Amino acid sequence: MLGLSFAAVPLYDLFCRVTGYGGTPARAAHAPGGVDETRRITVRFDASVARGMPWVFRPVQREMEVALGQQGLAFYRAHNPTSLPVKGMASFNVVPFAAGAHFSKVECFCFVEQTLAPGESIEMPVAFFVDPAIRSDPESDDVREITLSYTFFTVEDQGR
Repeated sequence: MLGLSFAAVPLYDLFCRVTGYGGTPARAAHAPGGVDETRRITVRFDASVARGMPWVFRPVQREMEVALGQQGLAFYRAHNPTSLPVKGMASFNVVPFAAGAHFSKVECFCFVEQTLAPGESIEMPVAFFVDPAIRSDPESDDVREITLSYTFFTVEDQGR
């Protein structure tokens, strides 16, 4: 039972990433190629930090409109106002949750840990697209707005 409980977390995470369950966006190698200009989605960007994370973190722009299948590129800005280096990792989701299965990220700062030196600021990109298959999904065919949210958490070194 103990082994199953430890295995459950990565398996659930994998399930969410593959299916988009719970608003977890998928990861893709590239946009699908066919752009549907007849349907556009407004993507809103949200940012927060977890308790104890000293960074200032925000989207560079609040929203953008993309056609289905069109790759979008947005940036988030992080600043470490402290006198010490701080390592962080971002968790993410999309709302409405039903759109998670159709929202894919090609590249994202959230795929790896980020370390900011004292006083350092950085702009971090996220490349994404909304799969045209959203049109044929009865749970999300009426979605016109998607909010992409990130929360940065402090990563503690395991060696401490």
